[in-house]
Amino acid sequence: MAENTNSPTQPVSAIPPDNPQRRLAIAQPDTDQKISHIGVVGDTYTVLLTGKDTAGRFCLIDMHIPPGGGPPPHRHDFEETFTVLEGELDVAFCGAKQAVRAGETIHVPANAPHQFHNSSSQPVRMLCICAPAGQEEFFLEVGVPVATRTTPPPKLDEAAQAEFKAKSAALAPKYRTELLQSA
Repeated sequence: MAENTNSPTQPVSAIPPDNPQRRLAIAQPDTDQKISHIGVVGDTYTVLLTGKDTAGRFCLIDMHIPPGGGPPPHRHDFEETFTVLEGELDVAFCGAKQAVRAGETIHVPANAPHQFHNSSSQPVRMLCICAPAGQEEFFLEVGVPVATRTTPPPKLDEAAQAEFKAKSAALAPKYRTELLQSA
């Protein structure tokens, strides 16, 4: 008879010892000078936890999406979860669209084409977890620092928009991301 390896009394693997050099990470967006507020594609993303805070396991980003905001269609090889705190978004996922409202959480599996867009007249606030971490580094590299969680990025003229798109397209592969024509 085969042994039950899923028994709660038999550990599957030992938990490694604690690393006392790691510290509790506390994000205080309104007072913490280490917190980065970044303008990306007209949205403002506040990086609450980086891969450095989580041993590379995930990052946590507070996203402020103004009316008309949201990224272009894309996909990447990491998991992404969004919890909408305020407002309503339209989400395109693998060719299908649906509304996601405050209080709802969605999960985008790795490699799946997707896009979110705020087609309402009110800003949207959501938390985004990317696992493993790394997406925050992409935002820090392509975005523009702004003062607060809700400060809009500067408006880009046509030439600056073209420059931003070219920079994003060039950096996307480094961060395991592919920009798409449609989601």
